[in-house]
Amino acid sequence: MPFDEENNLLLPASTCQSELWPMLLAKALIKVANTNVMSEASGEMGEFSFIHTLTGWIAEIHPLKSINLGKTWDFLQENIPKFTFPDESSKPQTADSSFKDSKNDPAKHEKSPPEVVVCASYYPLQPHHNSFGFGHMANSSECLRQYGLSLLCSHIVLLTRTRACPLELPPKPPPVPQWKLIRPPKEINVLDEPRKLPLSKPEQFIEVASPFLSYSVKSNVDSILELEARKSAQGKQSHGSPLVSIAEREETECREGLEPHAAERTTNKAKSTTGKIEVTTEDRQKDNDDISNDRPKTALEEPLTEDPTILVSPILQETWVDLEDFAKCFQTLLVFHKPQCFPHQIHKSNFKSTVLPKTATGTNCTGSATNFSGSLPLISTVASPESPEVKGTHYLCVDSMQHPQIHILFSALLLWGDTAEEKKEASALCRSAVLTAQTYSWKSLQSELPILTIKTTSSKAAVLNLPPGRHVLSFQTKAALGYHVHLYSKTPFIFGDEETIMSYLTKESARFIEQASSILKALSRVVSSFSDEQDQPTARRILEETHCPQNIHTSLGKGQHQKVFNFAVYNMLCEALGRKLTSKERFALCALTADPSLLTMDPKEPSDTSEAESKPPGSWGDREPTDREVKAVTILQAGFKGHLVREIINASKPGRKENLSASKILSDMWPKVESDAEKHAALLLRYIIDRSESKAELYPCQQDEWTGVSFADYSVPLQETDNSWVLVFREVFLVSKKMLLVPKIYSPIPNCLLHIINNDTGEELDTLFSSVAEHVYQPNKLGYTFVAEAFMPECPPVGAKWRIRLIGSRELLPKLSRQNPLNTFSVKEVRDYYIPFEKNLICRYFVEVTTEVLGTVQFQTSKPDVLIRLSILDQEKEVASNYGKGHVVIPVFCFLANKDSLEQRDEEDKTAGNSDSLSDQHQPPTETMGHKYVVQAEVLQNSWDLDESQLAFIHKQRDLEKNEMRECQPEDLNRSSTTDTPQPHVQQSDTPKAQRKGKGDKEKGKPVTSSKSFSRQQTSLDLTKANWTLRVVSDKGQTESIKVTKDTERQDWIKATKNAWEMAEAGRCAKALQSRLKFCNQLQHQAGDETSTDDTENREPAASRSGPAISLNPSNKKLTNASCSCPSTDYTPFIRRQKDFPALMDSQMEEIQQRERLEKIQTYRLVRDNVLEHQKQQQRNRKFLRTHHPEIYENMKQHRMIFLNACEALSNRQMANIKKEQEALEEAQQAALEKTTPTSAATQQPNKRAKSAGKKK
Repeated sequence: MPFDEENNLLLPASTCQSELWPMLLAKALIKVANTNVMSEASGEMGEFSFIHTLTGWIAEIHPLKSINLGKTWDFLQENIPKFTFPDESSKPQTADSSFKDSKNDPAKHEKSPPEVVVCASYYPLQPHHNSFGFGHMANSSECLRQYGLSLLCSHIVLLTRTRACPLELPPKPPPVPQWKLIRPPKEINVLDEPRKLPLSKPEQFIEVASPFLSYSVKSNVDSILELEARKSAQGKQSHGSPLVSIAEREETECREGLEPHAAERTTNKAKSTTGKIEVTTEDRQKDNDDISNDRPKTALEEPLTEDPTILVSPILQETWVDLEDFAKCFQTLLVFHKPQCFPHQIHKSNFKSTVLPKTATGTNCTGSATNFSGSLPLISTVASPESPEVKGTHYLCVDSMQHPQIHILFSALLLWGDTAEEKKEASALCRSAVLTAQTYSWKSLQSELPILTIKTTSSKAAVLNLPPGRHVLSFQTKAALGYHVHLYSKTPFIFGDEETIMSYLTKESARFIEQASSILKALSRVVSSFSDEQDQPTARRILEETHCPQNIHTSLGKGQHQKVFNFAVYNMLCEALGRKLTSKERFALCALTADPSLLTMDPKEPSDTSEAESKPPGSWGDREPTDREVKAVTILQAGFKGHLVREIINASKPGRKENLSASKILSDMWPKVESDAEKHAALLLRYIIDRSESKAELYPCQQDEWTGVSFADYSVPLQETDNSWVLVFREVFLVSKKMLLVPKIYSPIPNCLLHIINNDTGEELDTLFSSVAEHVYQPNKLGYTFVAEAFMPECPPVGAKWRIRLIGSRELLPKLSRQNPLNTFSVKEVRDYYIPFEKNLICRYFVEVTTEVLGTVQFQTSKPDVLIRLSILDQEKEVASNYGKGHVVIPVFCFLANKDSLEQRDEEDKTAGNSDSLSDQHQPPTETMGHKYVVQAEVLQNSWDLDESQLAFIHKQRDLEKNEMRECQPEDLNRSSTTDTPQPHVQQSDTPKAQRKGKGDKEKGKPVTSSKSFSRQQTSLDLTKANWTLRVVSDKGQTESIKVTKDTERQDWIKATKNAWEMAEAGRCAKALQSRLKFCNQLQHQAGDETSTDDTENREPAASRSGPAISLNPSNKKLTNASCSCPSTDYTPFIRRQKDFPALMDSQMEEIQQRERLEKIQTYRLVRDNVLEHQKQQQRNRKFLRTHHPEIYENMKQHRMIFLNACEALSNRQMANIKKEQEALEEAQQAALEKTTPTSAATQQPNKRAKSAGKKK
């Protein structure tokens, strides 16, 4: 236990010195409170509450501000007792003493145990954080001293009562005699300034209870003198307790208002008024012997020594504090709620499985939830130790007709350290734990602003006040090591994960059920009192007030709503009976609703029987009715309608015969409606809301529609594959009606993306942060295709399932085109090295199908930042395309099969290849040729950069391809008309590569010669080089219906041309080879002659260069490049080309070009002449202005003189007018003076006469 230098205990103790539990408990609480990482501004103990730790009461903290004094006063009046005057019949006593007596009475406290305790706290401010803190601290200290408190002895005080009246009743005024009440005089006070009414300050006081009222703080001089005196007399004084012995009942009463650290300060500061607590070695030895006998002795001796005449002074003293001074003295308001008074509670916690070794000093701590007493639901989870923070998402659903109030207690477990350096690191790494609550809806991806935020380093509570209705909130929590969330409420609520909340939101809200039930009850009352003359009008009026919205004021709107309500009742009865109503039942319903229009069939629900009855007889099939017949039918219909309307009106009035029969029919039908009243009431109200023509909200319950959802799940197992990319899901959903839909993916693979394509238009819906946003789906013919792709991780999960959830507004959801979703697909995979070509093409592949195939095309590059454009061409026309960066996919494309067979199409291609005309080979395909799909990928903006090693590898691959093309032996040409072209260096996953064969192979059936060149099919692909991957995905059952082959039309056309030449002229290939060798030898001889004339120094290098260039291997007749000695010059940059194809220049073309040149020259001459003429005209105008400048100047001077003369004349006239006005004014003043002088003289003479007469007297 800690002692000071005076051997005084620094922890609170009880009156019995042998009791150690208060000191041990206080030490443990202080140790726990100091483990939290706190900032300097949070105080000594931070947000740690001792009262909450000891009692479990929820501490709600409200900062006190002078701006919100009105709200604070209203809150205190609602939660703590109010001061009232005692009854006049009771004995005379002061109000304060009567309250104390009543508070000391234990019987009154047992009757009403408190559920809420309100306290206020004050603490020394931190002025170094704010320059204004010095003034605030001075004002607070002065106000506290006025009420007997000290700023240095900071603690919490208990608020017991509020007072809005004087403490004592004002004395009654003396009785006024009756004669004084007759015409009382009015008090008149004449003042120079306007009278101001005195403003009386309202009586607003708060009673504060504290054990430290009127507590004096000693100065430093007194403490030093006392310390010296204690040292001289140490060991001679008795060890007495300074605390007053109080009853156990009073101690328990006051324990709620005191915080443990306040009790600690009470014990330490009480030495100024009483004795001291000194625990010495003798006491410690004595405690071992007397600890078992102290409690029984005190329990036996207390009743004997207790004197009933002596009053025990209470430990808490009260004083009244003005409301304005209350805001100056105290900083926070603490409201403690008793947790046992909340019937609905739930706990949730989440902790890390292990703590980091650096902060936990090498120990692994496993987090688990605390066991709570009672049957409270407790949910605890364990987070991964690899995550830096513990994060969680929880959902709250409240559905109430009243204003729900939910208390949220959020506790966090943060990092701490033992040394100063570790504490600094922990405070830098670990911030406060945060809990944010915001409104949430699964039908929208839009994030709302948080309505509640709690930041704490220990434990903190807040109150969430919500309006009536159904609310869904999302709680986002974050802490360093773990957190615990405790929710209390007197209103039922649901708090849990997504699955729990969404299953509850499929039902109707409480306000919806209440509104529907009230409408059905009012309708049932009308049915029960249908034949009662007195009760039926009242019941109809109540029904109209119940179902008619308050925002409809016009008679037209009310009539339309009444019609919708009548059809809703008709629809509800049909659903309850499970059939359509008979004619009598429909007549009774018309009498109930007083609406004859229900006799006609609803146009939205056509009936087969009505159509059969409306057919005319056979004799009327071929003739048209006459005007007389139409008029007669109209008269009959009007008469019959009038008769029915009169019968319905009579049936709706009680006391009629028709009313009794209709009442009997309704009473027979209504038990089936009341058998499932909640279902039929909801059906009635839902029909009214859906069929209403008003765009505004009819009922308040429609605000809860935003939270209601309906959903359907579709799951498939993940395929086990070695590929990095996999197609997870591809299904077509049919949309029959307009609906709002939000898809949500639950995937064990993090990199999963969903595509939604409108099959009618081929457009893909917009995405928001790799998620499909909410969208209103319109009905279409082919539906919407949902495609999900994913990139498999290095260690894919085994046996995991992928799930998609379609979330809508109500029960209406899209339907799957098949019974079960398909989860197996066939993948045609092609891989090859990247070799740059013209037009930035990466590859071109044919896609041939025998039946209609729904496919997905994906393209991927080894370099992730390459911009790619993937497109699908049909007869060289683009039908689908998409862009990407390192990865691109066309989610859905329907490959259509040709009408003709594939063999016939191949024969047409071969016959076209044997034709001699080159222009025919490049003619665009016509529509009769069917579909010809090509998948091609392009590099955009030269984004695929290659380093030197990759460029060298590409040159090597190009040389190999050229050698393969040149290795065409004459013997092979003579033996077969065509040879198989070596396939591109690709790899396919499912099907072998298809090879196009020549016409000679099919006709003669000779074996195919194999290429002697290097093929990449025999070796694996080097992934370190630049490469790409193309995948075409189809259904598993359509594997053989689709083929993917490389586009080799150019190579096939070259081979077909050579074969055609060889067939037309045998040995042409050998002759061409011989002529080429001869030409190369001539060039070599010319180069040798030129080098022989040079110096001997240059002769050897020339010979070394020319020697290997002309080497010819006679075995294979392979000719190497001989152009090194005589390099060929590229003349194409110097050739003028205006057309893509060359054309013959004849005399007609020359005449046309000459005519065009002459026309251009003529137009240029005309334009030039116009420009020159315009320049000459501008020059003449400038010359004219120069010659006429003096004349213009003289004219300006003349006009200026005229203007000045006119101004001078105007000023002279104005001056003359002013003089005349002044003279007239002087004359008028002089005339007025002359009139006043005679009258003044006349008045002076009588005054003089009167004075003289007075003197004589």
